[in-house]
Amino acid sequence: MATNVVRRWQRDDLMKQRVLIVEDEFLIALDLEATVEGMGMRVAGLANGREQALRLAPLADIAFVDVNLADGPTGPEIGRRLAQEHGIAVVFMTGNPEVVADGVKGAVGVVQKPVMPSVVEQLVKYLAARRVGMFAVVPAQMTIFA
Repeated sequence: MATNVVRRWQRDDLMKQRVLIVEDEFLIALDLEATVEGMGMRVAGLANGREQALRLAPLADIAFVDVNLADGPTGPEIGRRLAQEHGIAVVFMTGNPEVVADGVKGAVGVVQKPVMPSVVEQLVKYLAARRVGMFAVVPAQMTIFA
């Protein structure tokens, strides 16, 4: 019985995580939003550049950040600020992973686009579990930063 209570508490804690999507291609952002919400989790908001992303940061626990956004190649700076200033678990989703191949301070890692919904689900589960101190398996498609 106690084990079930702990599992339910952990699951509830995981489901409370809010995801910020920083992506300038609207259809990709909507696909990510639908996948996250389909898991029963909340989306903190959609941002297509630095100003929107930083304004939404206080509402988020996890962020998926593209490298090239509506205001230019600001993704790495946004990811660093989200991680360092707001404690957000950041993963870059980009068609240009080489841009962040050396890592971005505070960010967790990078995944190359296109990203399938099943991979998005794995990433969300991994990042949410990591944030609450639970064991989590790193998705095979993600490159972890050192």
